[in-house]
Amino acid sequence: MQLHDTPNNTRQLSPFLSFFIIVGVQISVGILGFERFIVVKAGHDAWISIIIAGLITHVIIWMMYHLLNQSNGDLVTIHLMTFGPYIGVLLNLFFICYYALLAYTVICTYTEVLETWMFADVYSWVFTLLILSIAYSYTTKGIRVVTGLAVISLLITFPLIVTIFFTLPDSQLETLKPIFNHSILDIAKGAKAMALNVLGLCVLFMIYPFFKDPRASQKWTHLGLFFNISLYTIAMILTISYYSKTQLLETIWPTITLWKAVNLGIIERFEYIGVSLWLFVVLPSICLLLWSATRLSKRVIPIKQRTWLRVLCLILFMLSFKVNGRMNVETLNDITANIGFYVIFGYIPFLFICFKLRQLLKKRRERA
Repeated sequence: MQLHDTPNNTRQLSPFLSFFIIVGVQISVGILGFERFIVVKAGHDAWISIIIAGLITHVIIWMMYHLLNQSNGDLVTIHLMTFGPYIGVLLNLFFICYYALLAYTVICTYTEVLETWMFADVYSWVFTLLILSIAYSYTTKGIRVVTGLAVISLLITFPLIVTIFFTLPDSQLETLKPIFNHSILDIAKGAKAMALNVLGLCVLFMIYPFFKDPRASQKWTHLGLFFNISLYTIAMILTISYYSKTQLLETIWPTITLWKAVNLGIIERFEYIGVSLWLFVVLPSICLLLWSATRLSKRVIPIKQRTWLRVLCLILFMLSFKVNGRMNVETLNDITANIGFYVIFGYIPFLFICFKLRQLLKKRRERA
């Protein structure tokens, strides 16, 4: 396992593409139904919870870039420099499973959306096989193709996202008042419930060395996160304004239900178009996570990344038979959200502190 593995120039990315990467990995299937989980905790102050979660995530990104800039490598480099080869390998294996878990959660959740809204009689493994086949075809081409998919995905689906503004004539913004009507603890719980929608930013640990000017990509990453949080906040405000609290708590997919308000004259059921096109939204997220998991696998055990990708896709397909039905998918989302929360908001600050202490001890030894 090498300390550094710098890609050649033909595989590198322009720094501004980190904007599309962070948007592609965070704007996924979660935005279709995230509102209910936050409103349960923070009520009509849920939009405040999203902003708080976003501000904390900006700090986490700053920590990640500080670690990456100082190590001049990727997650493997950071773990080796901080904990040594033995503990470092164990942590790397955990992150391989973590990336795979995130990809698996996205696939299962979108499959459940397709079954609920369009194809109730089709087995879930059929959708999983189709999604994995498409994701494999993109991921096997490399990070440049996957990033290009993220760019095209945003251009295609942004008009679809804008359609939620069709609910404005029927919305009542007065339902947002009074502001700060919930306790700080409730708002904090709402911010924690937002965690599932920001977990994908860990792909930066593996993509960082592929930027032509990695340090210059930081501002674009922050800008991408700002775009994501703004979009989540607007979606939450419109949802709270459109539904009563009772309706919202009983609606599993609030964003999809909002599409029922879209009236284009020639289209009767716009939500069918929305659910179908949303495949272009989830694909970049799945591909980025699969690429990160297999890239990390290759760094730990030097076998071709394409081989690792085939193995991972086969494992995820086999696991698709284990999760069926709304309750199982919701349980999977809860487990992923809890693990991801402690990884992002617990482990990364811990890693940051350990890395700084290791650097401090190294400097003292050099002076001695």
